[in-house]
Amino acid sequence: MPNTPSTTAFGEGLHAGFFHSARLHPQRPALEVGEQVLSYAELRHEALQISSMALALTGVARPKVGILASRSPRMHSGILGALACGGCVVPLNPGFPVERTRQMVALAGADALVVDAAGRVVLEALLADLERPLAVLLDIEPDELLALAARWPRHRFASLADAAPWVEPAATDADDLAYLFFTSGSTGVPKGVGVLHRNASRFVEMSRERYAALGIGHEDRFSQFYDITFDSSMFDLFVGWSFAACLCCPTLPEWINPNKYIEKRALTVIDIVPSTGHMMDRSGGWRPGRFPRLRLARFGGEALSADLAARLAAAAPNAAIDNVYGPTECTVDASYYRWDRESSSAEALHGVVPIGTAGPGVTLRVVDAELRDVPVGSEGELLIAGVQVTPGYWNDAARTAKSFIRLPDSPLVHYRTGDLVRRAPDGQPIPYLGRMDYQIKIAGVRIELGEVELALRGASGSDEVVAVGWPPTTGGAAGVVGFVAQPKVEVSALRARLKEMLPAVMVPRDLRVLERLPLNVNGKVDRKALLETLKAESGPGIGDPLAR
Repeated sequence: MPNTPSTTAFGEGLHAGFFHSARLHPQRPALEVGEQVLSYAELRHEALQISSMALALTGVARPKVGILASRSPRMHSGILGALACGGCVVPLNPGFPVERTRQMVALAGADALVVDAAGRVVLEALLADLERPLAVLLDIEPDELLALAARWPRHRFASLADAAPWVEPAATDADDLAYLFFTSGSTGVPKGVGVLHRNASRFVEMSRERYAALGIGHEDRFSQFYDITFDSSMFDLFVGWSFAACLCCPTLPEWINPNKYIEKRALTVIDIVPSTGHMMDRSGGWRPGRFPRLRLARFGGEALSADLAARLAAAAPNAAIDNVYGPTECTVDASYYRWDRESSSAEALHGVVPIGTAGPGVTLRVVDAELRDVPVGSEGELLIAGVQVTPGYWNDAARTAKSFIRLPDSPLVHYRTGDLVRRAPDGQPIPYLGRMDYQIKIAGVRIELGEVELALRGASGSDEVVAVGWPPTTGGAAGVVGFVAQPKVEVSALRARLKEMLPAVMVPRDLRVLERLPLNVNGKVDRKALLETLKAESGPGIGDPLAR
């Protein structure tokens, strides 16, 4: 199921689109954070200052630059500055546990940190047990700078308030690292995914091809609801800037009410995960016609229910609604599905919107356990190949070999997603069934947790549901536990309705009614937190959970 890409508009560098826009539209707004507005010229100037300082302070030709910052102009200029000096961005969240951040800095082999006010709060705790010398760039008064340098003589500190001479962006090779993202690893050690400029540049160009057709351009206003540690944030920043659009980043207080932010800032393009959408729609937040200015709304990161897509389509009557699919290992988007207000509900298997068809230059294959193509209509694991597939896991050859594979009939490297889908006829949207580990066995009977979740949604009237196999057994799971975010639902009535909808083996033996489902930092439902709760209640001796 391949498609063919076009040539890249700006060259190989991920940041090239921003600097192209800055040349053409220097006075247009590039960034809004709270009441601060930076033009393309101003943001360019700050980025190039950071670029020059990073090179001078590290003495490294292509430094790895950690961005220890949160929702500030410094965060954005730091990202652009890291790329402009030929370096690699290592996004860090000051709100993460310090030990986890320290692990990421060490695993990345970071050479420098760009630190804003939020990062400054945790900086010294981070440096306390960090052996690798770092160049630290931050906004700081001269006397405090001297004090920091005295306390931490292993590291070099520089004030970003000092105007440094700057040069034009460094030349970038297609095979240079652009980003190093860290995701949760099963061993407790963060798992690194290195994104090359060729991967990210192709993603930007593919997005431009798709959305220029909608008329997206320099008058648009893009949201940045995602944290920079989530790879989907690259759409907000680099696709938006490639169009010379304005990137609108809510401060933490503004993020409390995204619906109000969309209206106040007159956003025209938003990108969110479905769990965030559920939060936004709570208590009728997505009333019909609320967002007439929206022209494009993207969902990604987790399965999208047809009900939620339909509600946003009604709230944003002038917007194209896209469900996008793609793991970090394949650089944000691998496939697209455009929601049709008339026909899409009928294409939603188990009430879940399809992941769609392959993007240009992307090959999708559906295979069985022996990595053989399954027939049309059969289920299997989704494999992805194409320019956007990254080289593998950072400094982890064994894990890379398991997930990035070559098939006998293809010269391409295919990434094993671990996602269960149904093979569709060429050109038709691919239905998404869930993670491979969402398919469990109870007493030898195969259970698709997506089907249980469909019944939970229908029976409870809530779109926020999770089903997990628990407790684990050697052959699968002993039963299903269902979680529903609907405080008003009555458990006995819910169980009775489920018994009318599902075979007895699929009815959750335990139903948990919550005020809301827990979310992780990226806004996704935190299944791991739910499973950890069950594990803690069960006490020692219970094995690893079977769903995540």
